[in-house]
Amino acid sequence: MPSSHLVLDQVDIAFDDERAVASAGLLLPATLAERLGVEQVTDQVVDLGDRPGAAHPGRKLLTLVHALVAGGDCIDDVELLRSGATGSVLGHQVMAASTVGTFLRSFTFGHARQLDQVTGEILSRAWAAGAGPGDGPLTVDVDSTICEVHGYHKQGACYGYTHRLGYHPLLAFRADTGELLHARLRKGAANTARGILRFVDELVARLRRAGASGELTLRMDSGFWSAKLIKRLRRHRVRYSITVRQTKTVRATIAAIPEQAWVDIAYQPGGVAQVAETPYRGDRLIVRRVRNQGDQQQLFPTWRYHAFLTDRVGTTTWLDADHRRHAVCELAIRDLKAGAGLAHLPSGQFNANAAWLLAATLAHNLLRWTATLGLGVHKQQTVAKTLRRTLLVLPGRLTRCARRWTLHLPAGWPWAHSFQIALARLRCIPYPT
Repeated sequence: MPSSHLVLDQVDIAFDDERAVASAGLLLPATLAERLGVEQVTDQVVDLGDRPGAAHPGRKLLTLVHALVAGGDCIDDVELLRSGATGSVLGHQVMAASTVGTFLRSFTFGHARQLDQVTGEILSRAWAAGAGPGDGPLTVDVDSTICEVHGYHKQGACYGYTHRLGYHPLLAFRADTGELLHARLRKGAANTARGILRFVDELVARLRRAGASGELTLRMDSGFWSAKLIKRLRRHRVRYSITVRQTKTVRATIAAIPEQAWVDIAYQPGGVAQVAETPYRGDRLIVRRVRNQGDQQQLFPTWRYHAFLTDRVGTTTWLDADHRRHAVCELAIRDLKAGAGLAHLPSGQFNANAAWLLAATLAHNLLRWTATLGLGVHKQQTVAKTLRRTLLVLPGRLTRCARRWTLHLPAGWPWAHSFQIALARLRCIPYPT
């Protein structure tokens, strides 16, 4: 084995290897995208007419998506895919950053809706390939987040309740895997519940079309609580678990709960918490109270109350624990912002940023489906940066011998077996008809 001890000052560099592959592990999500027919669906659905950048929308979208999968967070990062022979392992022609930028700026509201239809169709195909819940129960976490931006030329960027300049998208995640099922970009000053009724209509229809035939449950925080939303969920026959605000009537209802109804539950170390249940407007109001423990021991106990409304079946203790698991959607939001492109919305045009959000949705889901279909990992704890570090961002070299292409990867790579297993499983997915 050659010595690895070199005199660093005597090492010459030359950017001249045309067979080198940056992020050779992109072969995995590229294989999955090819099996799901992302390029073909985009070419069929997205029609920009005679607008600039209208030609070949599928390959432009895939160029952006693969750049986001590799960790890019701006349009210029697509140039990574044009280095060496990287584009040869993606299955499509890699477009220039300027071309992708023109493509995004050509979007109107209607074109963004077309791209949203593409993400719904790809979700259906991925679930049909084995990533879906089938006829089992499905829990969806609906939440919103602030995507902070900088500069005064971002159309739709406003100061909201966080007093930060940005956008306020509405997001729906699958609780057990972290897939982003539906997304809608809104201006920064939008109220948390703005557009939630139509969003729920589209979300439920999308999940049913994708093959989710079992019981649906939506978990939300108090920003979405309203009588209109509950009525809409009942009409769709969707179960719900929604945190309620501490209004005057809610406080009075909680105060009427008898002391003997409170039951101790396991809580954080050193914490004291109890739960109880009472009827409220035809539903179950489940209340958790947590003992206030300050630096000084209190003479009389005081409590903080947290209540949510639900129509689900189950014990009070179990429903409270399950509702608290709504917080797992923050892990998926973290992945979106830290690795799938949502940390930065690059364009000054609102509709271009809406298209960027949908591309980030597809990139985020490709990572999740690579873990689910390729590695057999069905859990929320799949972290994008871990997949990227172990399976995607690794160097390679593409060679050809006897009409056969070979992608040479580093010897002794600790996750080589997982890579081979994932690639073999993804290649078993049939092409779309």
